[in-house]
Amino acid sequence: MSEMKDKFGRPLHDLRISVTDRCNFRCRYCMPKEMFGNDFSFMKREQLLSFEEIERVAKIFVSLGIRKIRLTGGEPLLRKDLPVLIDKLMSIHGLEDVALTTNASLLERMAPRLKEAGLHRVNVSLDAINDDVFMTINDAAYKTEMILRGIDKAKEVGLGVKVNMVVKKGMNDHQVIPMATYFKKRGITLRFIEFMDVGTANGWNFRQVMTKKELYDELFKHFALEAVNPAYVGEVAKRYRYVGTNTEVGFITSVSESFCSTCTRARVAADGKLYTCLFASNGLDLKSILRSNSGDEAVRAAIVSTWQNRTDRYSDERTEESAKNKTKIEMSYIGG
Repeated sequence: MSEMKDKFGRPLHDLRISVTDRCNFRCRYCMPKEMFGNDFSFMKREQLLSFEEIERVAKIFVSLGIRKIRLTGGEPLLRKDLPVLIDKLMSIHGLEDVALTTNASLLERMAPRLKEAGLHRVNVSLDAINDDVFMTINDAAYKTEMILRGIDKAKEVGLGVKVNMVVKKGMNDHQVIPMATYFKKRGITLRFIEFMDVGTANGWNFRQVMTKKELYDELFKHFALEAVNPAYVGEVAKRYRYVGTNTEVGFITSVSESFCSTCTRARVAADGKLYTCLFASNGLDLKSILRSNSGDEAVRAAIVSTWQNRTDRYSDERTEESAKNKTKIEMSYIGG
């Protein structure tokens, strides 16, 4: 079938599905304790899409050209029986890749089951290698040792592993070189993410953004790097390789070098809403359509209409003032 494209000619290639809004960290980036304290009311089980509903949605998206699905959260490993869902997704004809974004706090225990269910890859969110910095960022009693063991276990069982680090000036920018050194030695791809104004809870301002150029310049003081060509159309990471190795480092540049023009990604949030942009305010309520006894064609038509009428270009149009005044879906609901 021909590609389904929006008004700017952007095809739909990649789907992120958030399976829970819960997390066992209260990260300063997406779930600060000032907003997500001990008394925060998370979604009830019946408010989440069931595994059967997720499978149904996934099949419809695959019929529209999706070949890759990433499960997100919250922390997706908190969703009970998650390997059952992965097994269901892997049975969908035409779906080529299922991956998972995680903070890896439960990964050491769950990695074998995830691999057995058919999971291909994990992206681990880790913003510091130093225990004190890590624990401060996440308001957690966990130390990095547990996260690093989870990463090692994932590699041991044969899962692909990448590590994502959100870099914020004054918080963890001094961890850039220690993180790069650690994961270079282990042959694991590390990707630096510019601090973004996702949601409304993280107190974003541009002065705290360490840009790709600043990150690259800092790395280049310590490592020789060479550019790597994109692996596919719409790849968001600017990729480099440490010279003389096969180990990569990447930069995700939503602030300093927008990639709106090549964005091919849709997201289904924890509450069942479909969003066509990470910075969206409103989404299509897929859950209501699914639970109204509508057939697959009605769900498919709603998805097609939403994508084809998509006009979002938030990162192209962002200003510091607009970032402060726009209401956006919180990261805990929509994932990365």
